[in-house]
Formats: sequence, structure tokens, C-alpha cells
Amino acid sequence: MEFATHAILRKVGLVLLGLSILLLPAHTALALDELPKFSLPSAVNGKKVSSGDFRGKILLITFFATWCPPCRQEIPALIELQKTFASSGFSVIGMSMDEKGPAVVRRLIEKEGINYPILMADAGVARDFGGVFSVPTSFLVNREGKVVRKYPGYVPHAMLEKDIREVL
Repeated sequence: MEFATHAILRKVGLVLLGLSILLLPAHTALALDELPKFSLPSAVNGKKVSSGDFRGKILLITFFATWCPPCRQEIPALIELQKTFASSGFSVIGMSMDEKGPAVVRRLIEKEGINYPILMADAGVARDFGGVFSVPTSFLVNREGKVVRKYPGYVPHAMLEKDIREVL
């Protein structure tokens, strides 16, 4: 009987934890101050791309996976943001968490017409970004390399555009 009660309480606790995540604001401040250094292969050609390649740019770094419906829902907005702000020193960077490798990511890039760099991320990079535990998770980085926003989950286009304009 005691074991059954413990199991029920544990399940209730997990449900409450999950529900509390839904109550988080769409964007939050975070302990991560600086853009972590990274050097990752491009999903398109395998060439290494490093954080230093984007020095002085405003970045929206988004961790995603091809199998994630909210991630795929964000893609048209990310394409539009890249078109709108690229000439102002802005870039979206996609960080794929796909375990099946770059071929599946390349198919998505071609199908959706993605116009921003997609890199093959790993657990180390996810850890360096303060622990990315779910996708999508995005980070807005200013020209000085400071992380100014963290977005856990899907983010509406209007909110991203407003926040990007604030750091331009």
C-alpha cells in the first residue's frame, strides 16, 4: 500500500512540474551571459562554422529538431526574420539536435527553403548554452555577444521581431 501511494505521489509531482513549465513566460532572463564558443559542422556541407564567424552580429540561435512540430512551425517566421534583418547585421542560426545525422536535416532545408545556417549541435553545445532540455529553445544575442533573451518553446513571429528590433 505504501509503495502504491508513493508511486501516485511521484506521478502527481511530475505532472505538476510539467504544468509549471507551461506557466513560464515566453521569454526569460537567464544565467547565461555570454554567447558560448562553438565550432560545429554545417548540416549542408560539413564545413566547420564557429561562433567567431558571427562576431559583431545580432543572432537568434534556435535549437530544434526535424521531428518537432513546434520547431517546424517556427521555420517560416525564421526565414522571414532572416530576409528582413540580414542586411542589418542579423542572422538566425539553427542548431539541429537531430540524432539521425545531417541527411535528414538537409532534406528539411531543401523542402522549406531555409535561408540561414543550420549546424549539427551536440550535447556539449546544449550544455554550454545553460542546458537546453527541450526544443525549440532559442537565444537572442546582441552585437557584443551578450545573451539578452532565452525563449523556451515556440515563440510567435511578432515577439521575435519586436525583440530583434530592440537590439538592432
